Amino acid sequence: MNTPRTLLAALLLGCTALTAPPLIQPATAQNRPAATPAAGAPQPITIEAAEQLLLDRNLTVIAARRGVDAARARRLVASSLPPPQVSVGNTFANFQERARGGITGARFFGPNNNVNVGISMLVELGGKRELRTRLAQENIGAAEAQVLDALRTQLFTLRQNFIAALAARANLEVALANRASLDNTENLLRRRLRDGAIPEGDLLRFQASRVVFEADVTTNAQAYAAAVAAVAVTLAADAADGRALPEPAAPPPARGRAQGVPTASIARVVPALPFDVQGRFTAIPDLGVTREQLAEAVQDRADVVAAARFAAAAGANRSLAEAGRWRDVTVSAGANRTRLSQDQPTSQVPITASNQFTVQLGIPIFTRRITEGNIGVANGQAAAAEAQARGALLQARADFATAWSQYEQSRTLLRLYTSGALGRAEAAYRSAEQAYLAGGSSLLDVMDALRTLNTTRVAANQARAAYLTALAGLEQATGVSGISPTLR
Repeated sequence: MNTPRTLLAALLLGCTALTAPPLIQPATAQNRPAATPAAGAPQPITIEAAEQLLLDRNLTVIAARRGVDAARARRLVASSLPPPQVSVGNTFANFQERARGGITGARFFGPNNNVNVGISMLVELGGKRELRTRLAQENIGAAEAQVLDALRTQLFTLRQNFIAALAARANLEVALANRASLDNTENLLRRRLRDGAIPEGDLLRFQASRVVFEADVTTNAQAYAAAVAAVAVTLAADAADGRALPEPAAPPPARGRAQGVPTASIARVVPALPFDVQGRFTAIPDLGVTREQLAEAVQDRADVVAAARFAAAAGANRSLAEAGRWRDVTVSAGANRTRLSQDQPTSQVPITASNQFTVQLGIPIFTRRITEGNIGVANGQAAAAEAQARGALLQARADFATAWSQYEQSRTLLRLYTSGALGRAEAAYRSAEQAYLAGGSSLLDVMDALRTLNTTRVAANQARAAYLTALAGLEQATGVSGISPTLR
């Protein structure tokens, strides 16, 4: 390989350029123009486009956003004054009692002859409305942090599934290239058999040995279909729908980018895909930050912030419960006007109507046990929220320690393949091939070397996927954006 770019492209596609035309042609990574998918082919999508779709379509993120809407609505309720209560009534009948218990003068009246009106209002003391508003505001902050946490976890799930889909696609490309190469080799052996250059047993042994490679196509096709379906779930797309994403969901990659097997060819092997993931494993990206910087950033991870805000909300709820020691007062006022007969024969001044005005003050009593109970509940909830906040921070630091270990191990394994393991497998295959052409070994030795080479290629693909997933895991564990690769 002349450049690191072509070497890494070879890792993706499981390819190598041989010095002489080999008996069994391995696939070769080439920069080819991107083609528009044929009619009926699945729509291509890049990870950048998938991340944009996730912001609008992911159901977990949408649900978290609705939680913010609900929290803001609760703040509107909490900041409102207790609503006053208005009462209106009238007297529709009356009668008089005699001294000896008799009843006389029973009458019914229309509503225009008398009316009673009143209004009552609860007057809160101890700053309860301000404390309720503060509690609602803290809950809004916690809900907003939960949205960021949902986005953090769902982005990691998408990236993890997308990288797995790219790895499955790369393995399928290797299997398809092997099948095409084996077809060419079988045709060559048939011609050599007709020319008498090889015995018939070589062709029969070759046909028996290629069954494993045919099974690889089926296995990798199923793995790719499952990986694409996992990506579809995170995008709230129907994996059973051939057009699961809106048009245009993602334009094909730019010209000059290594594409591997075209989308139309993948569609023939794996029909009814909702979309076809696009991208390639690029050069090993530098992390760009130190372990100490990442460890310090963990405390600002979204779920840690959300837990801290829930603890602050629990503290505000405790203050609200303590304000219950101030007893609220109910103030009521009323007015009554009646034009009913007053039946006062001794009065020197005729009276045609009677007007009354009332004021009442109500104070609850025997509330001490209820108040102290509410304070006890709030204290317990606040202590629990503080413990959960501490636990969230410790869990975040544990997640970071695990993610960092995975990053280091995957980087070491990837360097093992990029530093020579793949090259040694390629050299072993070339040696076995040349020995067979020279008559010094059997075709089975060549097939065995090819199996070893393909195993190494697939393992290199998995090592690349593991490293890229580890980078995405570091971003998920720390909450620091920009660590996850773009896969361009």
